[in-house]
Amino acid sequence: MRIETKLDALHSQVRNFPIFQRFTTFTRLLLGLGFIAPGLTKLLGNRFTILSTDTPVGFFFEALYQSGFYWRFIGAAQVFAALLTLIPRTATWGAICFFPIILNIFVITVSMNFTGTPVITGLMLLANLYLLCWDYHKFKPIIFNSRAPIPAFTDVTPHWVERTGYGMIVVTGLVLTLATRGLFHQMPSLLLWSILATGLIGGLMIVTGWLLLLRKG
Repeated sequence: MRIETKLDALHSQVRNFPIFQRFTTFTRLLLGLGFIAPGLTKLLGNRFTILSTDTPVGFFFEALYQSGFYWRFIGAAQVFAALLTLIPRTATWGAICFFPIILNIFVITVSMNFTGTPVITGLMLLANLYLLCWDYHKFKPIIFNSRAPIPAFTDVTPHWVERTGYGMIVVTGLVLTLATRGLFHQMPSLLLWSILATGLIGGLMIVTGWLLLLRKG
């Protein structure tokens, strides 16, 4: 059996599995939300770290910061890729844009001996590769120079309750990650707990929507 046929069958099997469909959605959310705050920090011309320039890592980031336009360009690229990833219709383009960004970050953390960070960036790189594999059918004509159709697969349309939950999770994640970068003023405790409660309710709505679909099916 040709490798193309095996990959087609594996791809179809994975794409038809509802759990993998949800895992893909969560992966996109995590990558997208994880890059908006750091990207905005750079785009607005703020420093990314407070490490001293006496350390290699601090010196490296300070050099990037002092580059000015390039520092903002990196931030703009990260925000752009994150927004593409969070929008379902452009998620494939988001994964494509993210690949050189995340690969570059991973290589930097490994080459500069960031303590523990290569593990995190390595997982981010794996997540990005997973998203690219998820859209294998779109890249297949380029990989194999073939337009032969792959076995059909059907993405389960999320229940409106589940979609609303995703929206609440995105809002919660954005507010919390932006707050960690000092892009918001210090939030009152009541507001912070309200945001956390919104995220919790959003998570429960996602689970509820999924259960409703399973029950309907």
